[in-house]
Amino acid sequence: MSLAGKTAIVTGSTSGIGLGIAKELARAGASVVLNSFTDSGEDHATARAVADEHGVAARYVSADMSDPEACRALVERAGACDILVNNAGIQHVARIEEFPPAKWDAIIAINLSSAFHTTAAALPGMKAAGWGRVLNISSAHGLTASPYKAAYVAAKHGIVGLTKTTALEVAGQGITANAICPGYVLTPIVESQIPDQMKTHNMDRETVIKEVMLARQPSGEFATTEQVGGTAVFLCSDAAAQITGTTISVDGGWTAL
Repeated sequence: MSLAGKTAIVTGSTSGIGLGIAKELARAGASVVLNSFTDSGEDHATARAVADEHGVAARYVSADMSDPEACRALVERAGACDILVNNAGIQHVARIEEFPPAKWDAIIAINLSSAFHTTAAALPGMKAAGWGRVLNISSAHGLTASPYKAAYVAAKHGIVGLTKTTALEVAGQGITANAICPGYVLTPIVESQIPDQMKTHNMDRETVIKEVMLARQPSGEFATTEQVGGTAVFLCSDAAAQITGTTISVDGGWTAL
């Protein structure tokens, strides 16, 4: 399908899942606005590379997703927003009684509240156009839980609830809202964790991936950023016009357990 003429904002998109989604939307013809909290030459170079590879307009806009005003300003600075992908997120692992309050606040702000603020800023334009797609990147942890990830699990469950509410409020106006729930995806961050896991468990690479990192992912394989991006493109298509207010899992069967 073609998304030519559409503009997509993807938060947290200079690497990993966010960049994978931005690239697939660009491949489908959408103009893309990449985002992170930094503002380096490398950030802008990443946007230029996406533009050059796919022949679309692509640019980088810095915005701190922990700041409500910056979240809303991102949509304004983008100039247009037909497709909003709320992907920005951080993680911290600790027992609840040891979880630093500042880390809790930061994770809720970036992983959950930012999506509320960007959605609030984007919906008026989508309503005026009579078309829009809100894609919230939740997680398998938006549908189930793991210990020591209280803030992340709470935020990702919250994203699913926000998605459902958004879908109901815009139903019948040509706008859909859905949450994509990835399991383990092979991103640069995950790749960087493999050597440490090998040392910790005294296992080779293949064994630590299968028996430790993907222990809850029945397929025994990582999802790819291209697969998550392809799911995003599908949800933007006319074929998905009646898919709204739901979750799409890309988790190798994790949440089927």
